[in-house]
Amino acid sequence: MVRQPVQPDMIRLNLAVAALLVALLTVPAAEPAHASKPNIVLILADDLGWADLACYGADLHETPHLDQLARDGVRFTQACAPAPVCSPTRAALLTGKAPARLHITIWAEGSLKGPTNRKLLQAASLHDLPHAETTLAKHLQAAGYLTALVGKWHLGDANHAAETHGFDINIGGTHWGAPTTFFWPYRGAGRFGTEFRYVPHLEFGQPGEYLTDRLTDEALRVVDRAAAAKQPFFLYLAHHAPHTPVEAKPADVTHFKEKLRPGMKHQNPTYAAMVRSLDESVGRVRARLRERGLERNTIFIFTSDNGGYIGTSTHEGRTIPVTDNSPLRSGKGTCYEGGLRVPLIVDWPGVTPAGARCDEPVVLTDLFHTLTVAAGLGAPAGSVPDGLDLSALLRKPDTKLGRDALFFHYPHYYHAPPSTPVSAVRAGNWKLLEFFEDQRVELFNLKDDPGESRDLAKQMPDKTAELLQRLRDWRETVGAQMPAPNPDHRRAR
Repeated sequence: MVRQPVQPDMIRLNLAVAALLVALLTVPAAEPAHASKPNIVLILADDLGWADLACYGADLHETPHLDQLARDGVRFTQACAPAPVCSPTRAALLTGKAPARLHITIWAEGSLKGPTNRKLLQAASLHDLPHAETTLAKHLQAAGYLTALVGKWHLGDANHAAETHGFDINIGGTHWGAPTTFFWPYRGAGRFGTEFRYVPHLEFGQPGEYLTDRLTDEALRVVDRAAAAKQPFFLYLAHHAPHTPVEAKPADVTHFKEKLRPGMKHQNPTYAAMVRSLDESVGRVRARLRERGLERNTIFIFTSDNGGYIGTSTHEGRTIPVTDNSPLRSGKGTCYEGGLRVPLIVDWPGVTPAGARCDEPVVLTDLFHTLTVAAGLGAPAGSVPDGLDLSALLRKPDTKLGRDALFFHYPHYYHAPPSTPVSAVRAGNWKLLEFFEDQRVELFNLKDDPGESRDLAKQMPDKTAELLQRLRDWRETVGAQMPAPNPDHRRAR
C-alpha cells in the first residue's frame, strides 16, 4: 500500500493541537473569579481589656483559640481604640475617620443627654452615623462583596440602621448598646429602667441558649451562604461579650470558680466564663472557614472596641471588679492606657508571618484603610484619612510607620472609674493628657512607665508645652466639639 504524503497544512494543524493540549495540561487550574478579593472576617469584642487574653498575660482566663490565632498571625502589643467607649470606636473603624472629626465621641444613648450637675456640660455628639459617610461595608458592597453585620450596631436609630450603611445582612443590630440579658429570649426590662430591650432576628431559640453562641451560629450561616454563592464576603461579627450584664453559662462559671486562686490578677469567674465563650466563637468561625476551603483567602481580625471595664459586678453576693487591666492604668471611659489599649490579632495567610509580635503603635481606625487596600479598592471620593494602611507592617511587623502621633478626644464624663472630659496625644513614647475641668495636664513616658504612674509635666515643661500645642492644633484641624461651662453648676461648700 502506497502511503500518501502528509500535507504541510496537516502538520501545522497537528502541531497546534499538540501545543494546545500541552498548555491545558501544564497550566494550573484557574482560580475562582473572586479569589483575588480576600474574604474579611472582623470579630469585635465589647469592653474586652488589653490584658484579658492568655496570650496577653491573663491568668484566670483561658483563650486557646485566640492564642492559636496569635501563633498563626501577628499579635499587636501597642494597638489602641480610637476612643475609650464603644460607639465612637465603631464609627471610626467603619469610616477611617477619627471620632472627633465625625463628631461622635460618646456612646449613642449618652449623646442624648449628659449630666447637668457637673462643672462642665459635655460636648455635643451625634447619635446617628450620617449617611454622608462611606462605610467599609458600603465600599465593599459596591465591589461585589456580601456584607453582614451579626451582633452589635449602636450607631443610630432605625433610619441609620446597618442596612442603610452598606450591610446586606443585619442580624441583631439595633441602636441599643447592651442586651438586657445574655440568655434567650434576650429581651426584657429592668436593667435599663423601664426600657424594654430585645435583640432582633434571634426569635427561634430555646431556654438556656446563650447570646455569644447564638450570634456565632448566625455568623456561620453567613459563611455558608457566601461559600455556596462563591461570593467574597465581609463578616462583621460584633459580639456583645464581655460587656455587662456579667452573665455566663453556669458550667463555665463553675469551672473558673474552681480554678480561682488567691493572688491571681483576674478574680471574676463569671467574666472569665464570658471570655471563654468569646474564644470558642473565634474557634468555631475559623473551623468553618477551613471546612469551606476559605481559610487561605480570608483576612481574619480580632480586636476590642475599648479597654476593659473596671467597674464592679456581683458574684455570689460579693461585689468584685469586672476585670483588671494592669499593668496598664485605669479602664474604659478614660484616656489612660487601660481605657485605650486593646488586643489586636491579624491573620492574613500569605501576608502575615506566623507567631509575629508587633510593637508599633497603631489605632483601629487604620483597619478601614488596610482593608480597602487589601480588597483592591481606592479610598472613597472626598475621604479624609485619619488612619494608615498597615499592609507593610503586617508583612514585616518590625516596620516603622513613620506616624507622628495618635490623638484621642473624650469630652465627656464617665462613672467607673470617675473621669472628667479629656483629650490625649501620644507621640512616640510620650503621652500627654489635657483635662478640661481644671486645665490640668499630665505627661508620661510609656516606655519607662507603662502604668502612667509618674507625671513628668512639671519636670519637663518644654515637652509638655510642645505636646499640648500639638494636641490643641489637632483639635482645631478636625473641628473637635468641646465641653462648655455649666452656668448652673454650684461648687460644693
